[in-house]
Amino acid sequence: MGLSVYARAWRAGIVACGLAWFGPAGLRAETADLPMTAAPVEIQPSAGPFGLAAFSLTSGGLRDKWLGVQRRLDDEMVQLALCEGDRDGCASPAALKFLDIVDTARQRDGRARLGEINRAINLAIRPISDIAQHGQIDVWTSPLATLARGGGDCEDYAIAKFVALRRAGLAPDDLRIVVLHDTIRGEDHAVAAARLDGRWLMLDNRRMAMVADADVRNLRPTFVIGQHGVMRYADSSLLADVSDRKPAASLITSSLVAAANRPFEFAD
Repeated sequence: MGLSVYARAWRAGIVACGLAWFGPAGLRAETADLPMTAAPVEIQPSAGPFGLAAFSLTSGGLRDKWLGVQRRLDDEMVQLALCEGDRDGCASPAALKFLDIVDTARQRDGRARLGEINRAINLAIRPISDIAQHGQIDVWTSPLATLARGGGDCEDYAIAKFVALRRAGLAPDDLRIVVLHDTIRGEDHAVAAARLDGRWLMLDNRRMAMVADADVRNLRPTFVIGQHGVMRYADSSLLADVSDRKPAASLITSSLVAAANRPFEFAD
């Protein structure tokens, strides 16, 4: 009975922290979604990776997947807190592995901290497609579930790094998940992004070395996820239309709806 009360108390505390942890992006499922056609067109400042303006998404398949990850993260944050407080009694090898990665990273500073998390998670997860692992495309998995399976594709790596970086001490505003389109392979790819000394570095499961956003080649950024929610990078043509204001809103909204709801085929 005492343990049950203790666990509930931990859960209440960690869930509350989780909402602050992810900021406004932590919109709960019970938050009423505005239909996209009713959503105002709002250009967010370009302080994120690639220095591009972005539009907030209030609906769409990509946003739904991120909200689903956040709901699962509520439970995983509780599990991590309990295991951190009693590692000998922790029943989750995945939680212990995740905590070890974060602990090692905390012992380093600056770029070395980011590189440690990038390297450790790249080595902890084997690349496998969603079709092979789940029998369907575009399944987004929370970090402990990914580590428990031992495999995942690019967005699973990105989510695990995003959460690990936050627990290692990076500020929410210095973290993003970026969805990019590979202009050569014609497929989508996701990476974690962290800001260090004013520069955004890409933590990619395809390489151990971290690359600055300015040095990314053959990948076009399409979406960005962070403490302000899920946003669609604005195309230059859409930005030009915004200068004309009134008629542009429906054009931009239609483009966002189509992009946010299309099926994503992420690379491993």
